[in-house]
Amino acid sequence: AGSGPLLPDSVLYEIFLYLDHVDVLSVGLGCQQWHAVARDEFLWKELFYRYYRISREVPRHPAAVSWYDEFQRLYDTIPCVEVQALREHNDQVLHLSFSHSGSLFASCSKDCTVKIWSNELDISLQHSSNMRPYNWSYTQFSQFNSDDSLLLVSGVFVGPHNSSSGEIAVISMENFTLLSRVRNKPYDVFGCWLNETNLISGNLHRIGRITSCSVLWLNNAFQGIESENVNVVKRLFKIQNLNASTIRTVMVADCSRYDCPDLLLDYEEQLAASSTCPVFDLGSDSEEEEAKPKQTSELAAQEAGARAVAAGAGLQQLFDDLLEGVRPELSETELETKVAELFVRSRTKPPELGLLPTDSSSKAKYLIFTTGCLTYSPHQIGIKRILPHQMTTAGPVLGEERRSDEFFDSLDHVIDIHGHIIGMGLSPDHRYLYVNSRAWPRDCVISDPMQPPPIAEEIDLHVFDLKTMKEVKRALRAHRAYTPNEECFFIFLDVSRDFVASGAEDRHGYIWDRHYNICLAKLQHDNVVNSVAFSPVEQELLLTASDDSTIKVWRSPRTVRRLQARRPRPRKLLFSWLMNQKS
Repeated sequence: AGSGPLLPDSVLYEIFLYLDHVDVLSVGLGCQQWHAVARDEFLWKELFYRYYRISREVPRHPAAVSWYDEFQRLYDTIPCVEVQALREHNDQVLHLSFSHSGSLFASCSKDCTVKIWSNELDISLQHSSNMRPYNWSYTQFSQFNSDDSLLLVSGVFVGPHNSSSGEIAVISMENFTLLSRVRNKPYDVFGCWLNETNLISGNLHRIGRITSCSVLWLNNAFQGIESENVNVVKRLFKIQNLNASTIRTVMVADCSRYDCPDLLLDYEEQLAASSTCPVFDLGSDSEEEEAKPKQTSELAAQEAGARAVAAGAGLQQLFDDLLEGVRPELSETELETKVAELFVRSRTKPPELGLLPTDSSSKAKYLIFTTGCLTYSPHQIGIKRILPHQMTTAGPVLGEERRSDEFFDSLDHVIDIHGHIIGMGLSPDHRYLYVNSRAWPRDCVISDPMQPPPIAEEIDLHVFDLKTMKEVKRALRAHRAYTPNEECFFIFLDVSRDFVASGAEDRHGYIWDRHYNICLAKLQHDNVVNSVAFSPVEQELLLTASDDSTIKVWRSPRTVRRLQARRPRPRKLLFSWLMNQKS
């Protein structure tokens, strides 16, 4: 027998009629007999697999107590009942974020405000900050720090001659005062917290027409500190971009939070399916590498010198071949890319070795971001480990002293998505990375970085295990998008303990189960759904934000019944009515 209250009789009756498993009216079951049938484990197992159309090779969720409980979890605890619509924004709502305590949430909008809401039974507006006085066009992203004392707000900043860039503002939650502002370029880097008082921003330096350098900075939230002995900024990483790509959408994964069991299982049918997303480990974690003696600084310098010589020779050979007509004539774009590739080989610090965390006590943090190597549309995920000495602004502003052959930083891991990435989100324990993407044609060839391949209307939701750096699930599907590459925009997703939710351009939000890979609910709006957010303390509460200027509040059927039960009212059950009709 399962635990917890029974589903309402009307719901049970509807399910049984759907399956034609038993004709209640013809059998003439009484209420007690009905409840006995409803507790039959074999019956609920059959009901579960047939109703949700799940392959029988997929095992029951490892945390489930019974088949009844598992059916109830999927049927009765999904936040799919609209209970409130918030209309205080007067333009498109772009992003939602909860505080870690779940008591507050923030919303960003094209109306250039960031609004703070109190998450009570009836949600109410607590504060609104207008960013137009700071020359912002709109607010686009927000994030609370780990103790909910500060709010990071990212927006698009209008500079001289109407040029647009990004800016990050830090707001105190104690009195809603603006503490600091940090320039952020390009604006879709968004920014994120590294710890309670330090945040990460970006900058972009053009090297050529399609070659650039992304610099990621660590900033102290309290920039008003005036002391020649205390830094408020420090350079973290400097990464070269090829073929018009740039670093965008930064986030931090904390490996010390890997304390949950493996709830995502590799089923037989998924193991048989080949992954469409190759992962390139640019360091090495193999036993052979570990068996080798660690490089001394002298040996490392010798190897770096050898790389520089080889790259210089390669560059000279390229020019000689072009002058002598040995190599086919290259376009200006192709020549810039070839030269940049050869230059970066001799000027890039090699990746660190053995960066995968070996146990749950690891204090490592990963910086995760979208990037690319073939075209300007983001089609790769870059992963770079943040070392302990890099987690503070103390030390030289430009970071550690570098040799000339270590001008750029390399990435530790690259995940190739083969499509345009339009959203990313971490599971609550930071172990799993969920990625929204729109796929390219399978055998497409990119000859011009300014002309990326066409993208699919169907959105794929990929799942990667950051503990193993491998894709662990088939892509989830249901949601769609319609804008072409040049107009494509970010659609934010969110992950709770059991569910994952995402917006879409088809005027719906979507909810999937993380274990069974099935879509459980579609949430209606009147326009594009840009962002979703689960309460971190109550996954049966979900918010959705849309271009229709509203924020909708969704609760589970179970929660709605409990809230209604607090208000005395006559109760009529469909099942009771049917049984009375029978008699």
